[in-house]
Amino acid sequence: MRISINLSSAVGTSSIDSTVEALAKLHDEGFRRVWMAQMPFDGDLLTTLAVALREVDTIEVGSAVLPIQNQHPMLLAQRALTLNKIAGGRFLLGLGMTHQAVTEGMWGIPYDKPVRRMREYLDCLEPLLAGEPVNAVGETVTARGALQITDAPTPDVYLAALGPQMLKLAGRRTAGTLTWMCGPKTLGEHIGPALRAAAAEAGRREDAVAVVAGLPICVTDDVDGARAQAAEQFGLYGTLPAYRAMLDREGYANPQDAAIIGDEKTVSERLDELSARGVDEFSAVVFDASPEVRERTRALLRTLDS
Repeated sequence: MRISINLSSAVGTSSIDSTVEALAKLHDEGFRRVWMAQMPFDGDLLTTLAVALREVDTIEVGSAVLPIQNQHPMLLAQRALTLNKIAGGRFLLGLGMTHQAVTEGMWGIPYDKPVRRMREYLDCLEPLLAGEPVNAVGETVTARGALQITDAPTPDVYLAALGPQMLKLAGRRTAGTLTWMCGPKTLGEHIGPALRAAAAEAGRREDAVAVVAGLPICVTDDVDGARAQAAEQFGLYGTLPAYRAMLDREGYANPQDAAIIGDEKTVSERLDELSARGVDEFSAVVFDASPEVRERTRALLRTLDS
């Protein structure tokens, strides 16, 4: 199982220089891939990555995730291809539907028909990313025309897919799913099987799609203290319907129950379970107030990366 780092909670609203420094540190530590989120209150992720990927070589960076509702697919294709040209093909494009509170509450954009909206968005986006013209007329989004961005590698596209219909779409058309707050039972019995069945139905090989599972993680001897920190840091996710459904499916009362916390042996066993349940990549959200504990966590993750 590949091990990657999710930098989102560690960087947040920090400066571009801080993001470059954090990415360079992970590169020097030997990590091969990093994921970062576009939060509604942060600076622009793709602009930040244009600087960071020019400054830091070899490491891959993916968006986990960019919301689609507030950006036309032609504009996103322009930005993603330009960034991937700067990065020399090291950018991965993770897309998702942000939450209703953001879409309707902040942007005034309807949250209805999410699967249709994502399907039509891909109808517009995929030809453009492949360097082809598009002529897609949909109920929720339309795009006509072509881009003139030469020698830009097409980034792999992932979806933040949790429900059956979005997983089916991801399995049929993308490189896989990016999950959050999904425990081993949910990943092994719901996420992976639905994704791979959809790929097979579309005539794709099952290994053409990947389950990238994101969870909080902390290697520590102070389990109770780490759980308290997780409750404070990740408590919001227990109130958002998409993640609440995944926690309920797993039988978790709160987000801190999903966090992987313990000493090296305990954490290694938990990660082995995820691998056995069909997770292809673990996207680690390393948390703890102590830099020493975060370093201890990353040190273990480096030894487990395959």
